[in-house]
Amino acid sequence: MTTVVPTSEEDPALSVVRFTSELAWSDAGPEVMEQQVSRLCVEAQECMVMNRWLDLTSLMLTSADIVFSNSKVSEKDLECIFTVICNLVTKSRSPDEELEMAKIICAKIIQQPSDKPALRLKILFNLYNLLDNAYCRFYVFMKALNLAVSGKVTEHVIPSFKKIDSFLKEWNLEVQDQRELFLSVANALKDSKSSAKDSFKFLTKYLATFSDEDTYKMGEAKEEAARTIIEFVKAPDMFQCDLLDMPAVGQLEKDAKYALVYQLLKIFLTQRLDAYLEFQAANSALLKSYGITIGLVNPSLVHEDCIAKMRLMSLVDLASHESGRIPYALIKDTLRIDNDEVELWVVKALTTKLIDCKMDQLNQVVLVSSCTERVFGLRQWQALRTKLGTWRGNIESVINTIQANKITEDSSQAVQGMMIR
Repeated sequence: MTTVVPTSEEDPALSVVRFTSELAWSDAGPEVMEQQVSRLCVEAQECMVMNRWLDLTSLMLTSADIVFSNSKVSEKDLECIFTVICNLVTKSRSPDEELEMAKIICAKIIQQPSDKPALRLKILFNLYNLLDNAYCRFYVFMKALNLAVSGKVTEHVIPSFKKIDSFLKEWNLEVQDQRELFLSVANALKDSKSSAKDSFKFLTKYLATFSDEDTYKMGEAKEEAARTIIEFVKAPDMFQCDLLDMPAVGQLEKDAKYALVYQLLKIFLTQRLDAYLEFQAANSALLKSYGITIGLVNPSLVHEDCIAKMRLMSLVDLASHESGRIPYALIKDTLRIDNDEVELWVVKALTTKLIDCKMDQLNQVVLVSSCTERVFGLRQWQALRTKLGTWRGNIESVINTIQANKITEDSSQAVQGMMIR
């Protein structure tokens, strides 16, 4: 096996230069190789003496391509070589120099993402851990994320997404960088069925960075807004979202290309099954092409799944509008089902925790205790305020009753004490 760093007192950086230059010039003959190796080592020593760490990093990276492609170099040796190169960032004299060094290292690492992608990713994370500057860390993380997607090794970066909130505090990013981060994370997750909810979460985080004041930039979010809507509609276990409140989504309402996508979202969040069926009948061809239009991997919306989801959401809507009592007949008509299916759909809503209720089979009604709101807007806030006011009044009444009873009890005890004396 090739030994990267000789057992000697030679500086590790100089050892790497010697080793990589010997590989690079090995086919040129012994004499030429010796001259070139000697020249490069002298140049490296000059950089070290003069503290030109950026130049030394660039010099050491010149033969990186050969190192990656040479079958004589093991992955362990590759990791050792780049550990030495990456360690140079700790010697940088300013944040700007540290960033430039990180940039040229990343540029070399990500050049061929399909060749040893897991190893390249490991090298980038090693570099990340050596950096002091917060923005440098963000820069390297983004390069690692893009490498993972291109090299199809996203499983190595997905665990780190749980720490994104703490990363954001550490990196202190500008809004544009936050957008880039959220969108890249969502893209890394989109092909994983088990991560559909997380992908949707980061897409909504991306869209939430746009405000009404970002009119001149909001247009860049149209495609992602439409994609987010489609992901919500297709998700069988998502029944609530705040997309209608987002300016980035609201811009689609009057957009020639995406107005129907916005209309579909509005149906799912504010209307019932009959509205969806009318929409589907008028736009069936367009529904099938939504995925193609916005570049999704799985283009077609499954009509039957949408009907099932709309039935549950229609039941939720009934629960929030029928004063806690929903007749079986109304459920049957609204959900367009048979009589013997009513209780089945109520149970489905219960198991998905969309409603909390009891079924009165004798009187053929569903008694609703509470339900999930599809959207939480002004009406929901007003309803919550009313409930809190009622609860507060009830608690005050209980407290007053307890205090009154206590006063009566204390008075009785005082009278008894006087009688004993």
